[in-house]
Amino acid sequence: MMKILFYMIFMIPLCFMKKMFWMVQMLLLMLMFIFMNLSLNLINCNLSYLYSCDLISFGLILLSIWICSLMVMSSENLLKMNYYVNFFLLNIILLLIMLFLTFSVMNLFMFYLFFEGSLIPTLLLIIGWGYQPERIQAGMYLMFYTLFASLPLLMGLFYIYVEINSMMFYFLKFFNLNFIFLYISMVLAFLVKMPMYFVHLWLPKAHVEAPVSGSMILAGIMLKLGGYGLLRVLIFLQEINMKLNYIWIIISLLGGFYISLKCFCQIDMKSLIAYSSVSHMSIVISGIMVMNYWGYFGSYIMMIGHGLCSSGMFCLANINYERLHSRSLFINKGMMNFMPSMSLWWFLLMSSNMSAPPSLNLLGEISLINSMMSWSWLSMLMLMLISFFSAGYSLYLYSYTQHGKVFQGIYSFYCGVSREYLLLLLHWLPLNIMILKIEYLMI
Repeated sequence: MMKILFYMIFMIPLCFMKKMFWMVQMLLLMLMFIFMNLSLNLINCNLSYLYSCDLISFGLILLSIWICSLMVMSSENLLKMNYYVNFFLLNIILLLIMLFLTFSVMNLFMFYLFFEGSLIPTLLLIIGWGYQPERIQAGMYLMFYTLFASLPLLMGLFYIYVEINSMMFYFLKFFNLNFIFLYISMVLAFLVKMPMYFVHLWLPKAHVEAPVSGSMILAGIMLKLGGYGLLRVLIFLQEINMKLNYIWIIISLLGGFYISLKCFCQIDMKSLIAYSSVSHMSIVISGIMVMNYWGYFGSYIMMIGHGLCSSGMFCLANINYERLHSRSLFINKGMMNFMPSMSLWWFLLMSSNMSAPPSLNLLGEISLINSMMSWSWLSMLMLMLISFFSAGYSLYLYSYTQHGKVFQGIYSFYCGVSREYLLLLLHWLPLNIMILKIEYLMI
């Protein structure tokens, strides 16, 4: 694991050299294949006192490296405008280092440190390269929501250390730590990060103000930090979680249904995709809280599938934004007439978003429905509604943008460049090909 870390650290000087934009992106792609070869056939490999890589970490580190390389590819506009490109690349490398360390450390306090540290490069991305003046407010929303919930987590970690004198993930399950205040303090920070309904307001705001790279990392990785934290922490809080899990499950299912309806009211493309993320993550929270194998496996697969799918949808929204300089659905109409080949990619990513086969989202959703049904058959009603309306708002977004009468102010523009098609292919391909080799992702 140390060699991967040094590989990323030695990429930092490249950020400040001239004409190294695409070099950094190629090195990030190469890093992904190096990491794949290191860890593919071992269940808990490269084990040391500080780092390890089990299958949960493996998938999420791969996703982080993949999304970060695609972030560079999607941000060619910065290169054209020469808008602080060096600092942008530095920011992405630092963010990737933070995410790599978050997913690979075994110590609970180190995990907390990097979990919170990854917030700083994200905040700089939104404030430094965002589009509107409201980005400062969006950054503050992101900062305060996350930090407000993280302070109890820090108190909980101090309590654990005082009680049992260790913070290693694998030792904590041998101790009795099932107290209600400790449980709430440990779980709350991750629920805000997911985000759960009631504490989700920072997400649409941050997405709307963020640049395309900021939206990709927020949707692709940042939401998954919460899920990863829950998967790790609930192992030693099983007893009390079995008594209190119904609270989170009910909030998530009702909230997911309400957010699905709210998606139909959105007129901003980015806002709609952000709300759809909240809806998907609500099922993931429910699956983790049920605490059975189907739920754990389904939520893990759903997190990886959603990371690729929503990131690709934000790229599509940005491709339209670069041409029309608007994200409003009233202006982004009749795109099939202007960009017929891009219309195919809208269809492919929307179908993956509504969990159509052969996407990973389908497998994740089936596993999560299984787990929820084993917990209570009453949850079937809400799951049916959420699945139905998630297909509904995906179709709504597709038909509204691709069909209809073209906005009067548009006359002609170029159809799309090979870089954009490659970017979308690199989102869609792993999302639909990985289902053939799903045994590599089995927890």
